[in-house]
Amino acid sequence: MNTITFSRTGRLSALPPLSLYIHIPWCVRKCPYCDFNSHQAKSGLPEDAYIDALLTDLQSELPNIWGRAVETVFIGGGTPSLFQTASIDRLLSGIRSLVKLQPQAEITLEANPGTFEKEKFQGFKDAGITRLSIGVQSFNDAALKSLGRIHNHREALTAVEAAQNIFERVNIDLMYALPGQTVQTALHDVQTAIASGASHISAYHLTMEPNTPFGHSPPGGLPQDEAAADIEETVHGALAAAGLAHYETSAFARPGHACRHNLNYWQFGDYLGIGAGAHGKISYPTDIERTVRKRHPNDYLAAMHGRVSDGIVRKTVPAAELPFEFMMNVLRLTNGVPAARLQERTGIPAAQITKQIQTAQAKGLLETDPLYFRPSETGRRFLNDLLQCFL
Repeated sequence: MNTITFSRTGRLSALPPLSLYIHIPWCVRKCPYCDFNSHQAKSGLPEDAYIDALLTDLQSELPNIWGRAVETVFIGGGTPSLFQTASIDRLLSGIRSLVKLQPQAEITLEANPGTFEKEKFQGFKDAGITRLSIGVQSFNDAALKSLGRIHNHREALTAVEAAQNIFERVNIDLMYALPGQTVQTALHDVQTAIASGASHISAYHLTMEPNTPFGHSPPGGLPQDEAAADIEETVHGALAAAGLAHYETSAFARPGHACRHNLNYWQFGDYLGIGAGAHGKISYPTDIERTVRKRHPNDYLAAMHGRVSDGIVRKTVPAAELPFEFMMNVLRLTNGVPAARLQERTGIPAAQITKQIQTAQAKGLLETDPLYFRPSETGRRFLNDLLQCFL
């Protein structure tokens, strides 16, 4: 690989926006397709100890972000809605006491549509959550069973309705290309989500991830490639026809309702990542650092209640890897980003990757606008091929 150096000054002209990601790693039951860091809650959750650990973790990062405001917060998992509302309230109060949280910060919580979590929605809103993301996956009971989900379609509809009555911004997560799914059943799923009035719908293709039960033993009845492509086209078409803009590979939103936290990721912004297995990215004037926490909750808790540095691995991103990391994020966006953003966020001028840019353009994967990095329609469909040009 050719060595790529920083810009002549060796410094970023300005630091990017900063977000905070918080990982809560427990679920009622681990889904067979899931490769996230999640663990089945076999007994009572150590909520107080874990909130203490998260705040200790955040406090340890303060020297790395002095003076920087936090624009968005995302509490993911796992199933964060398993925690009591008082725990989420204490967590957010602790965050406000430690960092400069913007008054209009977007604060998102992931939730399952089960009855137990639904009853806590108002408490989450009172604690300061501004956006709820509900992991519905499907409104078809047979599909939900095949995915190992613990809710049914009625519980999903009730949860979405309850969330709509409480939160201004509600996101529904859907999956498609499911076992036994047809174009008609996929269309019913997406039309049900649209009819709910949700302002943001994420639609993901089911994939067989390594080191998951589905990865080892794929379920029967998965749509073949051509059928899966027809399903995807139908899902995307229905969302577009309903007025939801396809602003990112898997995300659709009504005007003004795009997920600000995820947009910061995709625009190569910074984010603190705290909690078991959480990843982070922090920029400094002269370099960019990736962080990762101990993955198992017990190991993470032990580190945060002992020697905090033992629970965190830090790595400076080599300059040669930055263009690919940048493109891997920004080319997920339908409209891409200004070409100047590469140097702003990495310190590397676009001129240093002219050959890679020209290759992507010659293949018809990247638009030829010299002022923008924007995937073509073909590039959006074959994103991996586009990214390969920058490896």
